Amino acid sequence: MVTDANSTAIDCHDVLLRSDSDDLKVVGIGLRDVMVVATSDAVLVADRSRAQDVRLAVSALKAKRAKQAEAFPRDHRPWGWFETLALADRFQVKRIVVKPGAALSLQSHVHRSEHWIVVSGTARVTVDDSVTLVTENQSIYVPLGAVHRMENPGKVPMVLIEVQTGSYLGEDDIIRYEDVYSRSSAD
Repeated sequence: MVTDANSTAIDCHDVLLRSDSDDLKVVGIGLRDVMVVATSDAVLVADRSRAQDVRLAVSALKAKRAKQAEAFPRDHRPWGWFETLALADRFQVKRIVVKPGAALSLQSHVHRSEHWIVVSGTARVTVDDSVTLVTENQSIYVPLGAVHRMENPGKVPMVLIEVQTGSYLGEDDIIRYEDVYSRSSAD
């Protein structure tokens, strides 16, 4: 039997119970040879002997054009990760976590501006020719077209909330000028 901190098994045998969220608890009662994996956007329930058939679930979701078949809730990058908290026609809200010592690329956007609010840690933010340290409970505005970068100069992960506004909010609206991870604008 395998469970994690967010899962509880009661009278279960040969089960895998897992939840990626502290807010979503998984409880199994009287189960045998079953796996249950809960993420923020989907729940998989299957006989353990069919674990290799997860690709069938992905194919079925693709056929239904479900976003879960193509994208994960958290987008992991070399510098950390981000997740979308809210998305509408002209705005998007993300949580961004930057590893200690890591930096996003020096970049600009053609279609959106960004407002960053640091909720934990410290960010070193470059906007055009200005470099500013932004600490917890402080924010900074990145205007449309501004060349900008975010870095974590600290020793703990830096967490911020990003509010994007504009006519197009896709991840491909990035023009990269410098990138310590050698990515192009298409990456």
